[in-house]
Amino acid sequence: MTDSHRNGRASRLAGWSALGLSLALAACAPVQTTQSGAVGVNRTQYMSSLVSEAELDQEAASQYRQLLAQAKAQGALDPSAAQTQRVQAVARRLIAQVGAFRPDARQWDWEIHVLKSDEVNAWCMPGGKIAVYTGLLDKIRPTDAELAAVMGHEISHALREHAREQVSRQMGTGIGISILAAVTGSQAVADLGSSLSQVMFTLPNSRANETEADRMGVELAARAGYDPRAAITLWQKMGQSGGSAPPEILSTHPSSASRIQDLEQAAAQVLPLYQQRR
Repeated sequence: MTDSHRNGRASRLAGWSALGLSLALAACAPVQTTQSGAVGVNRTQYMSSLVSEAELDQEAASQYRQLLAQAKAQGALDPSAAQTQRVQAVARRLIAQVGAFRPDARQWDWEIHVLKSDEVNAWCMPGGKIAVYTGLLDKIRPTDAELAAVMGHEISHALREHAREQVSRQMGTGIGISILAAVTGSQAVADLGSSLSQVMFTLPNSRANETEADRMGVELAARAGYDPRAAITLWQKMGQSGGSAPPEILSTHPSSASRIQDLEQAAAQVLPLYQQRR
């Protein structure tokens, strides 16, 4: 292949790549899911019109019911009344503060349960469906303030609709990649597009999402009357608990010096909110 042919092919692929990326972005619209709060979370998000908040909440509720039914059948649903009461008490104090970021979340159909599992994990599905694993409670042994930090983090993912954002991103880039592959007939181009979409979307936004949840979670905890500095000791414990393999909850954003530094700054920023509640 001559240099002119190579250059022409590269130019055409670049053009198709730009078209695919443009179509992927066009499938999403800019939204702002939450108010910025005291910590200043104000990144513009992009959501696909094909993925509505109501539809995702409905799907989350359905999956949550299935998970609870399965856990109940296995004797793994709320195995300790004392643990469940403690988790629910902390969660309710946090939920009472969600209006600082989005007032409509006060009316969500919130649910909080403890699931028996050795895994160090917790999560909050879209629409406010929360689960905390016994592995987190038994292995990390968090104080109430540390428990508020981890649940505030997970609640913040739901408030910010990070799950819908990720689904929208996958659908949008999938549309662009499919068009590129169809037009060029090249699987290599599809692979390239997949790699590009990972670099451009998945990795940076995943880290951004985790940082947003960290900062929002610290503020929710402070507003609920929990010392926001507990987030620092919590994530330090998390990072030390898994040996060579970090806990599942840290899999997308391992604890690091930069994360601790960011938490320290956020905690200092919202410390007055905590002191007002004491």
